[in-house]
Amino acid sequence: MAETQTKKLSWDNSGERLYETGVKNGVLYVQNAGKYPKGVAWNGLTAVTESPSGAEATPLYADDIKYVELTSEEEFGGTIEAYTYPDEFAECDGSAELAKGVKIGQQKRKVFGLAYKTTIGNDEDGNDHSYKLHLVYGCKAAPSEKAYATINDSPEAITFSWEFTTTPVAVAGHKTTAHIEIDSTKADPTCLTALEAKLFGTENDDPQLPLPDEVKTLMTPAGP
Repeated sequence: MAETQTKKLSWDNSGERLYETGVKNGVLYVQNAGKYPKGVAWNGLTAVTESPSGAEATPLYADDIKYVELTSEEEFGGTIEAYTYPDEFAECDGSAELAKGVKIGQQKRKVFGLAYKTTIGNDEDGNDHSYKLHLVYGCKAAPSEKAYATINDSPEAITFSWEFTTTPVAVAGHKTTAHIEIDSTKADPTCLTALEAKLFGTENDDPQLPLPDEVKTLMTPAGP
């Protein structure tokens, strides 16, 4: 019987000192009939804070013992921060156009999707090592504060901030989800290129946010 060889553990090897940072290449996709067509670039994006909640354990007791433990559903939400936002986001923030250049608030808020990249760095390549691609579905933004202040000798740009909740979408063979994360160090490069062409558009095709089942198809390499 062949012996199983084990390797001694080691830590902090060269090239394995990984970290994550940054946010860039934000794209907004306003939902239409359950799909996410015609994405637009989100310039000035400064932060996306992911804030999952739920998945809390509730113990039940019977016969003087811990009988079973129930877990609540997990939800996904977060906060978007930016110096500006696409015109298309106005209807997601409760605005409607009354006339050209005239907007009114307190209107119905449209559901939207979001895509963005975060950086994976390491000790050898720094921030050029790799990245993760994040896809978020079924977002709804909550009303947010906008604080305008006089210009003085220490000017600062206003940072807009929106908290959002999500409604998850179906995934074949799995529970519903509102968030997909793709690690470029592990994904098939050809498949990742195809997915990004879908997300960011091409010279001939508008950018679109594919639903999870289509993401799976795009990210599965073709057979031999």
